[in-house]
Amino acid sequence: MQTDYGSMLAALVREEEELQFTAFSNGDALALGLKLVERAQALGKAITVDITRNGHQLFHHAMAGTSPDNGHWVRRKNNVVQRYGRSSWHVGTQYRSKGKSFETDSGVNPADFAAHGGAFPLALRGTGVIGTVTVSGLPQQEDHALVTSVLRAYLEAQR
Repeated sequence: MQTDYGSMLAALVREEEELQFTAFSNGDALALGLKLVERAQALGKAITVDITRNGHQLFHHAMAGTSPDNGHWVRRKNNVVQRYGRSSWHVGTQYRSKGKSFETDSGVNPADFAAHGGAFPLALRGTGVIGTVTVSGLPQQEDHALVTSVLRAYLEAQR
């Protein structure tokens, strides 16, 4: 079965355009972080959650069942969002759509960058990317889906 990368990339762009804030406070980071942890608990999953704004880590929690490796994945995925301004899943998908590997073809050090799902741009409408909302601990597409589903619900509740 062939992957429809064009549709996938278009959906990822729409998601990044849709899931933006008008303001983002430290209180938002706490509430959003707790919602991510609660959703993982409800699913019986163990994750590490990290929310950073302008280089300032506002929320970080490693659930029982995670390891220090999850923190390293968070750092590497965050670096991808900071460099490319797109979700880590989006960047990895762009490379795969061209038959390439991010690790070997991007020119960045894989010890510092991971284009695996789970880091999503924390963006303000009219401003752009100001940070990251990141999950590590699940298969990469599930990490991405967890972040985006909780972000969507959080933003809808704010309206």
